[in-house]
Amino acid sequence: MSTDETRLPPALPQFAHIRRYWDPSNGVFAAKLLPGEYYVTHRGEMVCTVLGSCVSACVRDRVLGVGGMNHFMLPLDGSPGPSAWDSGASAATRYGNVAMERLINDILKCGGRRENLEFKVVGGGRVVDSKTDIGARNIEFVRQFLRIEGFAILGEDVGDQYPRKVHYFPTTGKVRVRKLVKLHNSTLFDREKTYLQDLKFIAPRAGEVELFR
Repeated sequence: MSTDETRLPPALPQFAHIRRYWDPSNGVFAAKLLPGEYYVTHRGEMVCTVLGSCVSACVRDRVLGVGGMNHFMLPLDGSPGPSAWDSGASAATRYGNVAMERLINDILKCGGRRENLEFKVVGGGRVVDSKTDIGARNIEFVRQFLRIEGFAILGEDVGDQYPRKVHYFPTTGKVRVRKLVKLHNSTLFDREKTYLQDLKFIAPRAGEVELFR
């Protein structure tokens, strides 16, 4: 591995906890998100995650190439007032409303402009056996959130019954999605069931989202 491949580009201070590494298959540095996390970059990095019933919004300023992705588990935080903002990121940003606001605001703080933002949405599979289709609720939430805020969705790959592996390249806006028909272990499903217990929460549209195998 060359020196350049071992020298991580600087991250914004609020993302010091995000796992980052050199991805040789894509030839870029990557930031890997867990549920409740988000990441914004202007360093040409890739942002990746694995989604079950969770949803990720891939957002960027198409002029500057600054952007990022979130990974949220539930639609709304019902906490009154600013309490959600006072919580730790991994707790507060499990909720779609907080995750979307933080992601957009951090992109704007990096110089992005609302009129230049583009949005792509991935995830929301029905992978957890539950009376409530959590994935569908997450999809409905993010669509409504963006509609109310006056944003259009440029591309999406949502719903169905499969988990998804997502690669997002904010510099170009490219999203690559792999549907995981088979998983080698139950980590994803166990994690989502645990989140539901802890929080007591009882086919792609046309667009620029590329499926890969």
